[in-house]
Amino acid sequence: MAKAVFQRNQKVWVESVGAWAVIERIVPVWARGFEEPVKVTYDVGLGREFQAHELRAEDEGGRDFEADGPGWRLLRARNKWQTAEDCAHHPFPGTYPVVVTDAQDWGGWRVPGAEYDRDPRKIEFQARLIASAPRLMALARSLAAIVAEDPDEAPPVMRHLAEEAAAIERYVSEIPAAPQPPPATDGIRHAAE
Repeated sequence: MAKAVFQRNQKVWVESVGAWAVIERIVPVWARGFEEPVKVTYDVGLGREFQAHELRAEDEGGRDFEADGPGWRLLRARNKWQTAEDCAHHPFPGTYPVVVTDAQDWGGWRVPGAEYDRDPRKIEFQARLIASAPRLMALARSLAAIVAEDPDEAPPVMRHLAEEAAAIERYVSEIPAAPQPPPATDGIRHAAE
């Protein structure tokens, strides 16, 4: 049986349209002999109804980091300290990878030149992995949404993968709170008994 994943008046990202929308109606599809709907679709006012795997909820913090710009991308920066001849063993001599997460091509991930020189293939792999993280997260969300539509019909392996995907998303999304300062004292030390 299908359960509603989103609520009425909830803001969602519509993947296929590439736009934000608000859920206007939840449309359950009933079948004779079943006590619960067999499918649930959502009317967001875009001319057709969408299934849950086509929609994505807005982050609790109200900010969608993936929608901030054109996406995370891998750029190459010129190596100031080594010429291309000095580092001919690198995959891209004379440059190193930089992952930018901002539309202005700044912010993101960089690695010191000495660390890159020590193991350039490892750093190239890390750069591609980090740049692909938003797409991998979207893939994990889609998997979890597809399984959530009908968990009883999903194979156990898919349910397990969806649970793992949800756990990873929780880990990535939960930003730890800053440590709380100790309570203010009046300057008097009390002896422990």
